Amino acid sequence: MRILVSGAGVAGPVLAHWLVRYGFRVTVVERAPAPRRTGGHAVDLFRPAVDISERMGVLPRIEERTTGTDRLSVFREGARRPVRADLAKIFGGASDRHVEVLRDDLTAIYYDAAREDVEYLFDDSVTSVSPGDGDGCEVTFENAAPRRFGLVVGADGLHSAVRRLVFGADSGRGSFLGAYFGVLSLPNLSGLDGELLMHVGVGRTAGMYGARHLDDARALFLFRSARELDWHHRDVPRQKELLRGAFAGLHPQVDGWLEELDRTPAFYFDSISRLRMDNWSRGRVTLVGDAGYCPGPAVGGSTTLAVVGAYVLAGELARAGGDHTRAFPTYERVMADHVRGSRAVALSAARTLIPTSRAGVWGLAQGARLVSALPAGPGRALLRLTTRSARLYNAMTVEDYAPAAAV
Repeated sequence: MRILVSGAGVAGPVLAHWLVRYGFRVTVVERAPAPRRTGGHAVDLFRPAVDISERMGVLPRIEERTTGTDRLSVFREGARRPVRADLAKIFGGASDRHVEVLRDDLTAIYYDAAREDVEYLFDDSVTSVSPGDGDGCEVTFENAAPRRFGLVVGADGLHSAVRRLVFGADSGRGSFLGAYFGVLSLPNLSGLDGELLMHVGVGRTAGMYGARHLDDARALFLFRSARELDWHHRDVPRQKELLRGAFAGLHPQVDGWLEELDRTPAFYFDSISRLRMDNWSRGRVTLVGDAGYCPGPAVGGSTTLAVVGAYVLAGELARAGGDHTRAFPTYERVMADHVRGSRAVALSAARTLIPTSRAGVWGLAQGARLVSALPAGPGRALLRLTTRSARLYNAMTVEDYAPAAAV
């Protein structure tokens, strides 16, 4: 059976790797003209995703590419001195196993894991797909000739084309969490080496960090909005305009980061929204990762959830011998609790990272300092008692699916 996977971000290549190992033939279509290898923004892999990466044999490469960020300096708006914290201790308390890596480094590693055994169609996208109630799905592409596949998987993110085509234009409308975020690449203006700088004000947080294997740095912006703003995910000038307006006057250092918006080689902006769907499958088509259950970009552990979802979907398809009528419902059932938990994490993280009051700004800085100042044991215990993310990711388990015969 040949399976089409739309999207070569995180979930797509992980899914392709496991499907090939289980004997399926896989085609991956990706809108980008080539694999992205420019770094991207930092993402977190928590214990279950680290375990899966280890089973894939790629964990050593991921560990070589970790950002190396282990110190935090928080500048509260109006305060003269920063609050400093041990970021490595904070992350260590949040999860038994954790790595921070730049997203494009991660996707490149996952892509390399199975690229010789997977057909990749870059610079292309799906334009129509039948749900496939018979023995396959008819798929048309923007550039390639029409083809037929046994199954189709949408792994193409929050703005998924496959979801829109199969489930309808209004399917999976995000539940807006009242905030936006943006990321840009810029010169390492502060000579950062293992340090995350944060400037925090009421309703807005800006940060800058580097990575030990790169010469440049990344600036991250998160801000609140009581209403959904007028913008489009492909209108980059409008997105930059919104960032400038939201962060004007926070701090001269942040003003310097914003000046790089007109020169940055890499920029990303999106709303912090969580996706809600009653189910992720229709006929021979299913969704994985942010395309089906985005918990909230930048705040909900979506990278870990995407890795887990891809692994579970491949394993259930192998176990069912390629029978989607058995595999898809089981996949959704296994992932349901993980998805619900990640949604709760997104709400909690957004409240913490983008404070709504001066007391919240103070609490963010002092809380980080307190956890990092405590000895490892008490610090870890305190963090696990007070954060949903720690409880979720340390409780999340994934089955070790046995390899199946060729399908």
